Amino acid sequence: MSNTNDKKTQGVQSVDRAISILEVMAREGSPMTLSNISLELKLNISTVHRLLSSLINHGLVEQDPYQGKYKLGIKAFEIGNRALYSLDIRSIVRPFLHQLVDDFNETTSLSIFDKHEVVYIDQVESKRLIKILARPGTRAPAYCTGAGKVFLAYISETDLENYIKEVPLLPYTASTITDPNHLREELKKIRSQGFAIDQGEREEEVRCIAAPLLNHENKIIAAISVSGPIKRMSHEINSSKLATAIVQVTHQLTQQLRYHRGL
Repeated sequence: MSNTNDKKTQGVQSVDRAISILEVMAREGSPMTLSNISLELKLNISTVHRLLSSLINHGLVEQDPYQGKYKLGIKAFEIGNRALYSLDIRSIVRPFLHQLVDDFNETTSLSIFDKHEVVYIDQVESKRLIKILARPGTRAPAYCTGAGKVFLAYISETDLENYIKEVPLLPYTASTITDPNHLREELKKIRSQGFAIDQGEREEEVRCIAAPLLNHENKIIAAISVSGPIKRMSHEINSSKLATAIVQVTHQLTQQLRYHRGL
């Protein structure tokens, strides 16, 4: 009986470690050496090599035949892409993203909040040559992005205080909010006005405005944001037109989402 339990434990441990390898490679965003993966996960090289071989057999990881480095395989992309497309919210929101792009010709995104970060799950690109992009699956810090600040403004006070304790407010630019009290005041303002503005807080040349999507319980489930280069977006943000439009869109969507009780 103990041998059976030991085998089950080892099997679960192998699955956990294999998933950890995929997560590390996804965060890295570029091919990794065997030793780098081993160091990152604090696992011995032979264990990592065995797990990588299994992941390669399933198409989840690929090895460069020349450099010997490892990267996520096409199967991992397919699974992730299907997961994104399975989210009902994307099909509901996408026409509204297109409408905002038609009206303002700047990139419009849909994002969710996961593990203290913003995760972009859908995007409609601006038709301009120079535009801002954040491919679906991209993660970003919450405290210095428009969508992220929206999430922080609408989560519970307890969750916010835990976030401030756990996440260092690092300065990406001169405009990044790094003081917890300043951040609290900013979030209070966002709740009052119903939208957030990123004034070059993560990237100096980028401006963004975002607003929340609420479910039938008035809890935030996603955010819509419009982003563009400073030269174009500063004018849009300073006028009330864009803020009014994005708030109207999110209000319409909030009403629509109330009919989808699972969201």
